Order: sequence, then structure tokens, then C-alpha cells
Amino acid sequence: MVAKNKILIVDDDANIAELISLYLAKECFDTEIVGDGESALRSVKSYQPDLILLDLMLPGIDGYQVCREVRASSDIPVIMLSAKGEVFDKVLGLELGADDYMEKPFDSKELVARVKAVLRRYKTKGTASEPEEAADKIVSYPDLTINLTNYSVTCRGQHVDMPPKELELFYFLASSPGRVFTREQLLDRIWGYDYVGDTRTVDVHIKRIREKTGSSPNWKISTIWGIGYKFEQLH
Repeated sequence: MVAKNKILIVDDDANIAELISLYLAKECFDTEIVGDGESALRSVKSYQPDLILLDLMLPGIDGYQVCREVRASSDIPVIMLSAKGEVFDKVLGLELGADDYMEKPFDSKELVARVKAVLRRYKTKGTASEPEEAADKIVSYPDLTINLTNYSVTCRGQHVDMPPKELELFYFLASSPGRVFTREQLLDRIWGYDYVGDTRTVDVHIKRIREKTGSSPNWKISTIWGIGYKFEQLH
């Protein structure tokens, strides 16, 4: 019997949490509900969810801080839920490591679709590569190595922590130096054709990659204004 995916629902509105649980139960997910940030952090350890649906406005520790603490030790997928629809709130959530962001109120079918899409992307990360493909999963430059086989990045001799999609985006660009990709192409390639977010997601992830790796005399990720991005080998 196939084990059900476990979804941790973190929302202080019990009615909304129960409705979400019902939607997911119909799709054969197992769920656990908690109503505050501290309980969420405990449940991450005890329940070991496959994905977290995280409301931002929580009593005590808010959703942003919960996401920050989860990301410090885990790459469990996180979808943020919030009545806040401003770009700033979405960008902040993505910068903290959220995999997606949904505004309340939301359609139940869209919520389930996003949960499934995020889980598919996350599971692709853990799929073992065929032996003959292993050599194709590493790109190296004088002070940079991106390994998609074990999801690691080494920059100037130091390990750099990156969530899965940051690393996949970095690897994809570095695998085709000099080639320009539009934001839409990058969304399709890294997040999947069924991703319902916007191109701002790509900008946020590029910003985080640049911050984590700093500048190099050997390579850079260049912005092609009005189009997208490309990885350039400088020497």
C-alpha cells in the first residue's frame, strides 16, 4: 500500500484549516492541523510532513519566522497562505524560502493543484540518476561547482546552502553559458508548465543566488533587461 503524503496545515482559523483538511483528504492526503507557530515547529519534527501549508498571521511566532526556522534545517516544501496580496509580502515569503504563495480566499481546486505541483517538483529532486547520466549532473568553473546529483554548491571552496529550486535554476543557467533565457522559459523549466505563479519568482531566486555566491572574476549571472538572464563565463 502506497503511503499517503503528509500535509501539515498551520492556520489559527480552525474553520479554514478544517476545510483545507477536507479538500486534501478527498485527494488521499494525510493531514495534521496546528494553530500557532510554536506548535508548527514541534509538528515539523514529530509529524515529519511532506509539505507545509503555512498561514502568515499566527499568534506568537508568525509564519515568516516559522518558514525561516524550518529552512534553517530542512528543505520541506512550504506554501504560504495569506490574506496579504501585496508584492512585498509575496517577495518576502519567497526570499525566506517558501515554494509558493497563495492569497486568501482561494479556490479549493487551485490549492490542491498547487500542493500536487510543489510535491512533484520536490520529489524530482530525490529521484536517483542513472549511472551514465551522473557526469552530466555537475557543472564546474574555476571557483564554482554545482552538483545536481547530490544538490550541493561549492563556491570559492565553501559550501553554499541553497533550497532545491535555487540550485536547479543556478545549475540550469550555468549548464548553458552565454545562452539567454526568458523568465517564462525559466519558470517552465524549473517550476513546471503547470506553475501558476508569476515571473517575479525568477527575479527573487536570481537575487538570492547572487547574494549567496557574491561576485566572481570568472563568471556571473547577467540580467538581460526586458528579456531574462544568462550565465556568462568571463575567463
